[in-house]
Amino acid sequence: MRKEDVAERVDKRGFVHKLCFLSQEESWDLFRRKLLDVRAMVPEMESLAKDMVEKCRGLPLGIVVLSGLLSHKKGLHEWQKVEDHLWKNIKEDKFIEISNILSLSYNDLSTALKQCFLYFGIFPEDQVLEADNIIRLWMAEGFIIPRGEERMEDVAEGFLNELIRRSLVQVDYTFWERVTKCRVHDLLRDLEIQKALEVNFFDFYDPRKHSISSLCIRHVIHSQGERYLSLDLSNLKLRSIMFSDPDFRNMSLMNFSSSVFQHLYVLYLDMRGDNMSTLPDAIGSLYHLKLLRLRGIYDVPSSIGNLKNLQTLVVTDCGYSCALPRETADLINLRHLVASYLKPLKRISKLTSLEVLKDVRCDQWKDVDPVDLVNLLELRMSEINYQILLLNSISSLKNLSSLTLFCEFDESFSSLEFLSSCQKLQKLLLKGRILEKLPLFPKLMEDPMPTLGMLPNLRDLILEDAYYGKKILCIDSSFHQLEFLHLYHLSKLERWHLATSAMPLIKSLAIGRCSKMKEIPERMKYVEDKLNAVDLYNHMQGFN
Repeated sequence: MRKEDVAERVDKRGFVHKLCFLSQEESWDLFRRKLLDVRAMVPEMESLAKDMVEKCRGLPLGIVVLSGLLSHKKGLHEWQKVEDHLWKNIKEDKFIEISNILSLSYNDLSTALKQCFLYFGIFPEDQVLEADNIIRLWMAEGFIIPRGEERMEDVAEGFLNELIRRSLVQVDYTFWERVTKCRVHDLLRDLEIQKALEVNFFDFYDPRKHSISSLCIRHVIHSQGERYLSLDLSNLKLRSIMFSDPDFRNMSLMNFSSSVFQHLYVLYLDMRGDNMSTLPDAIGSLYHLKLLRLRGIYDVPSSIGNLKNLQTLVVTDCGYSCALPRETADLINLRHLVASYLKPLKRISKLTSLEVLKDVRCDQWKDVDPVDLVNLLELRMSEINYQILLLNSISSLKNLSSLTLFCEFDESFSSLEFLSSCQKLQKLLLKGRILEKLPLFPKLMEDPMPTLGMLPNLRDLILEDAYYGKKILCIDSSFHQLEFLHLYHLSKLERWHLATSAMPLIKSLAIGRCSKMKEIPERMKYVEDKLNAVDLYNHMQGFN
């Protein structure tokens, strides 16, 4: 809280801790730490920077945004222009207003980056946002233009990292050096909303006035959604509706056949999971839709197969699985399918554009012929059982780069030989026991390391409760690209033999609940732990 009197009224028995401004030395240290290339700062530039930092009054947000801005300005002349601009707006107290720094940093963005930055303002204050969710929304909105052979997802992730480097977006959580969750400071969100309203980028439904701008093509509803739907929106050509009303219950009020929905690219329905709503059949008339995200929906009609332009379908798990119809397999342009669904999609191999498939259960994989899933890069599968042939079919996914397999309770993997054909695999997370035969013969155990060590592109590996043996062996020249290794809950593991030339690039090792391990290899004792047990647990929950 920034207002002391408000904090005091919350709890009179509490103690209000007054945060101090940073000292001049602390301010300069923060500025340097956030600067992308300190070595490029010649003495004249340093003098300019110190003057600007001093006038930030020790406010951390102003300092880091200033540092992010100057990081993208080359040379003394460019830095001087920043200082001149800020000096024009300095008031009588001789200090820089933080709003001027934020606005200047915003104005320095390209048109595409401005759109991506403003989009954060759509979400509620202080909300932690999934990076994948933001990236998919940007793509659906048309902000991301492919560059040559580069994937749109990679371009969008580059945009997100650019905003982070400029300190306009804060990192909330990373996994394997990739940002997975982020947020924006409330002052930056205020700026986003201000700028968005100026250019009619989006508007919020105001239930007190019962109104929303007719000039905006993006509508955001955070409360009283039923009243919003009673507005006369017939003359509007909306591109996006972000419906995040936890109290909304009556899906029949959404007349998808009306003209207001016909131009939508994005439909974001985030409602309470206990509503158990059914999506109306008219959803199939939204032919232009590129992203459909559902929460609080348990049944999707067969008409969804008409959405030939849909790129992303996300059904957030609310404690139950969603009934996806067989016509889901008709979504020929679908790139991301994230849904815990009830019945197997027998024709899912028709989705040749599919790049991400998450939350599929192993028994739903049995009717899939993965040979045609030539673009599938990421697969997350749960409830692995003893059906060896089902996992063997994964070997047909020649372009797979990320694989997560969950065994539930006492279920087990069989062999890992099917992975040997996944030559492009970079990220592997296994949870469950690896046995050479069925669990009736628990003494027959197979060390997974000889197989995994031969994967030529494997960078990240997590084994949780995935091996029940006493030793692991990493032979010479194995794991030659591995950077991150996490061994967790390998309760019988005692010894780890690591050959001299194995894991030459390892830079992060985390070991948890391996109580019988007597000693780790000498070379591993100096490897930093960048992935602790809490990180692993959080990642295991999955990111939609």
